[in-house]
Amino acid sequence: MSIFQAIILGVVQGIAEFLPISSSGHLAVAQQLFGLEEVPLLFDVMLHLATLAAVVLYFRKKIARLFVILFRWIFTRGEVSPSLQTHAFSATPSPKGQSPLKSPETDLLCGTDELGRKTILAVIFATLVTGAIGVFTSKVIPDMPIKVTCAGFIVTAGLLVFSSIWAKRQETENGKLKTENEQGISIRQSLFIGFMQGIGTLPGISRSGSTIAGAQLAGVNRAAAGEFSFIVSIPAILGAFVLEAKDLGEVGSQIGLLPVLCGCLAAFAWGYLSLSLLMKLIRRGKLEWFACYLVPLGILGLIFF
Repeated sequence: MSIFQAIILGVVQGIAEFLPISSSGHLAVAQQLFGLEEVPLLFDVMLHLATLAAVVLYFRKKIARLFVILFRWIFTRGEVSPSLQTHAFSATPSPKGQSPLKSPETDLLCGTDELGRKTILAVIFATLVTGAIGVFTSKVIPDMPIKVTCAGFIVTAGLLVFSSIWAKRQETENGKLKTENEQGISIRQSLFIGFMQGIGTLPGISRSGSTIAGAQLAGVNRAAAGEFSFIVSIPAILGAFVLEAKDLGEVGSQIGLLPVLCGCLAAFAWGYLSLSLLMKLIRRGKLEWFACYLVPLGILGLIFF
């Protein structure tokens, strides 16, 4: 693999990882076009790690808050001192009569200790479900033809359209963003989201798209669905890296250190940009727009591959 090919694959990964168009599917198609049929799976995972770094950077404040809540939960058994409550998340005092950990628009993932604890549990349960599904799909994915990936693009488009229609209908019935998620993400919701994230491990099906769709179908509002989708991807991607780490030497010998480094840097830079764009589109409820790209892409792939 040349440095140019590695950079192109990194750009593809960076753009497609967060946009709901399936990064693994686009990588498979790009590798097919380049004639790279023997690329170690770990190379794809390392590109995912690079985009994971973009997630951590983008959501660094929320992740830090969740760790503060976790440590407080473990070491104080949920007992929060007034000083910690006031200053843990903000340098400015809370308005009179308002909960110290709440802002005028409460962060539904970590705006309070209770919401943060629910989010932590939701991440754990969703990851367990995703992991169970991922163990199975990891055994069947290498044997799937490229046409399956192209069909997965069309499935992703269907998920995006259906979940967007569902979410907008629920908001119309209940009032804007008035959903069950105001009480935090429940265990039931997290299990369903984990299942949908597991479906996203199949070729051509977007992990972010299926996870966001699953969260919206479970009753999580758009903004929280998008944020949770990327936060819950952290343990999933780390787990995939651990499973494939045994092939680290193979990546270095078959591809080379410099192409891997260039590909990862490209994936990180473009990943951060695409993540910033996607969060704006999620809040505006425009995810179904990507179906206009995925359906023709899937059809063309089915015809020409």
